[in-house]
Amino acid sequence: MKKQRKIALNRFDYHLPNNLISQNPIKPRDHARLLILDKYTEEIEHKKFFNIEDYLKPGDVLVLNNSKVIPARLLGNKQTGGKIEIFLLSKHAPKVWQVLIKGSIKPDQEVHLKNKIKAKITKKHDKESWLVKFNCSDKNLFAIGDTPLPPYIKNKAKMIDYQTVYAKSAGSVAAPTAGLHFTKNLINKLKKRGIKIQYITLHVGLGTFMSVKSQYIEDHKIHRELAILDKKTANTLNSAKKSGNKIIAIGTTAVRTLEAFSNTKGIIKSQSKWVNIFIYPGYKFKFVDSIITNFHLPKSTLLMLISAFTSETKIKKAYQEAIKKKYKFYSFGDAMLIK
Repeated sequence: MKKQRKIALNRFDYHLPNNLISQNPIKPRDHARLLILDKYTEEIEHKKFFNIEDYLKPGDVLVLNNSKVIPARLLGNKQTGGKIEIFLLSKHAPKVWQVLIKGSIKPDQEVHLKNKIKAKITKKHDKESWLVKFNCSDKNLFAIGDTPLPPYIKNKAKMIDYQTVYAKSAGSVAAPTAGLHFTKNLINKLKKRGIKIQYITLHVGLGTFMSVKSQYIEDHKIHRELAILDKKTANTLNSAKKSGNKIIAIGTTAVRTLEAFSNTKGIIKSQSKWVNIFIYPGYKFKFVDSIITNFHLPKSTLLMLISAFTSETKIKKAYQEAIKKKYKFYSFGDAMLIK
């Protein structure tokens, strides 16, 4: 039997002009541009996000991630006076967080933050992150934090602009950005048309945005993220799937949750667990029928996921078309429906 060749990382590279990296939130949210890609025919259409209802039928289900972004960026100083940035990733125990640290630090050192809050560096958690113990509650910690915008966004933004209108469960350190295009009015309009709206929770952490450094993508390890899907939602999704209605995942976090919680027969099971599912070309989808997503960074696991959903060739064609038409890319950018 012939051994299958590994997939090279550079297959997912592309050039994006800097002026197409969106620096500001789109207002109104649902007036973002929407590129529609048919995953079978390669046909491409150009619409506005509020036109999404034209591509949905009564009984179809939109699955949204209701995780809420926390103010994860903390600025402080070492006892020696040196500046330190602590970036919260996930909670491990009462007052103990896994964090990224920008600046030179050692175990047992203390960082002084605003409002007399202190952070004790306990130990290395893995190659990228540390474990830190704070002397305060999460509420007090979040009160001094800043919006955790990605490094490619140079302008400051309010936390409300980096939060979906349906955000509920606090725990993400980056927004599930496909959901930023929805307004309450659009959601209500879709419901009135018989479109079902269901929520899952995946707290976005290191797994979603950590860059791939290995030459071959199979060698990349996805970090765990907590995902939650309740019994009522699972029953609704299974019933819709059985009836032949489409399951439309809003964003890659919703895709990963649904696929991680689905068995080989395409049946979803309610549960709460840490997931590290890595979806790339060759993966066989079990539950998701369509995806609404933003335009992703070169060489990112998110770009690999949508390439697996249709094909590398079709995604490259769609991205080149988006660049030609001057769509805005990344977190505050425009949207794409793969149907």
